[in-house]
Amino acid sequence: MPSVSKGRPHVKFYLLLLAIIGVTFIIARPQFGSKREPMKRQGIEVVIALDVSNSMLAQDVLPNRLERSKQLIYRLLEGMNNDKLGIVVFAGRAYVQLPMTSDYRAARMYISSINPGLIPQQGTAIGAAINTSMRSFTSRENVARTIIIITDGENHEDDAIGAAKEAREKGIQIHVIGVGKPEGAPIPIAGTNSFLRDRSGTTVISKLNEQMGMEIAAAGGGIYVRADNTSLALKEIQRELSKAAQTDIETTVYAEYDEQFQLIIWVVLALLLLEFCILERRNRFLSKIKLF
Repeated sequence: MPSVSKGRPHVKFYLLLLAIIGVTFIIARPQFGSKREPMKRQGIEVVIALDVSNSMLAQDVLPNRLERSKQLIYRLLEGMNNDKLGIVVFAGRAYVQLPMTSDYRAARMYISSINPGLIPQQGTAIGAAINTSMRSFTSRENVARTIIIITDGENHEDDAIGAAKEAREKGIQIHVIGVGKPEGAPIPIAGTNSFLRDRSGTTVISKLNEQMGMEIAAAGGGIYVRADNTSLALKEIQRELSKAAQTDIETTVYAEYDEQFQLIIWVVLALLLLEFCILERRNRFLSKIKLF
């Protein structure tokens, strides 16, 4: 069959194969070209200092003081829009759990992992928590800064009043949320059905120290509220945050990726068109041309 071409079916096959590969890349939606862009938003900077001492496991508020505090922070995040947030955890010492960020999704993830085992040294070093919180703010000027301390006030160990006054002098406002009840409750031991006891064998009753919370809030120019099983404390704190002066906060965000499948579509169309135009038989007109 002199009109049959040996090479053209192979050419058509590879053109079709390249077109299928191109369609595969189109379905994968290739994207690239992202970049970081600075954005200015209206908001304030807030650091939440959360007490994670063992006394926060007391169940005078449901389900316990620590879980109630975490629920309070979750609801506080829902009311934030363009504010920056940092989280400090403290017991006998204080540590930064989450640096200042506007990523509320990451904040929720970090909050969910908070437990008393994060800090083995027990106690309630509120002064250290305030000092650590002050160092957590950004270096930007003319930005309203607030520290929210959530604690039961047990085992007050350092000069929290002095630290609160120092924060106030630097323009940082401090609010205190007391978690628990003045009559107190025993502290359960994790993994057991028993409660914490002192050296004499007496069950330890952890009581909310409201007087200390009020003094710290007064020294820091803020308010003191008690977090019980209602939402009154949350509303009071949100009202105070809304009063804070809102200034431009510069943050860096990632721009969305650009879709890059358009060029591949044109290449695939060209390959399919070329494959359609190529016949498996020899071109009878071109076969008559004798160059040599």
